[in-house]
Amino acid sequence: MKSFVFIFTFLCCFSCAEKESNKPEVEVKQPLVTALPYFDSPDFTSKWEKVKHKIPEFSFTNQDGLTITNQTYKGKIYVADFFFTTCPGICPKLTKNMNILQNTYKNNDNILLLSHTVMPWVDSVEKLKAYEVNNNVDSKKWNLLTGDKDKLYDIARNGYFADEDFKKTQDESEFIHTENFVLVDKEGHIRGVYNGTIELDIQRLMRHIKILEQDN
Repeated sequence: MKSFVFIFTFLCCFSCAEKESNKPEVEVKQPLVTALPYFDSPDFTSKWEKVKHKIPEFSFTNQDGLTITNQTYKGKIYVADFFFTTCPGICPKLTKNMNILQNTYKNNDNILLLSHTVMPWVDSVEKLKAYEVNNNVDSKKWNLLTGDKDKLYDIARNGYFADEDFKKTQDESEFIHTENFVLVDKEGHIRGVYNGTIELDIQRLMRHIKILEQDN
């Protein structure tokens, strides 16, 4: 009799466990992002109302020797970064992922790319042109900029907040090297910051670009 009770109990437990295991898995859905914040400080604190900060007025020279200013990007969504042509570390990854964006938006005239050299004393127009050829850069979509070092460093630090170390050291002599991609909206506001070396972050960037495209 005890054996019968034991077997009966075992079968009941096994049956219950089997039913539990056959239950469909509950899919955990990620919250859907429908709006992007604004950023106006180096700590990238999210602001949900429009801020005053915009990318400052600039004028630099691209790989074709043409002058590129804010007017070139007026009314456009764009992604900006900072690099130098002889960089052996993160820059090839940044360029590879900028190429992904270039190919994704090659037929979309409302989305542009912008890379600033942080080594203008080396990266002449000729050097940038060679970099363009070697990395399949389309100058109609993607400008590589050189110019005055002080102006380039100033816009990196005070315009795009691209120098993470500067906010700690305040040392203007320090070399800028950042992996950030900065998303700028049609009005010149910063709307997102991403690690340009990580493909998953590039996917997140592209989702955010889609949101900006829907803004009037």
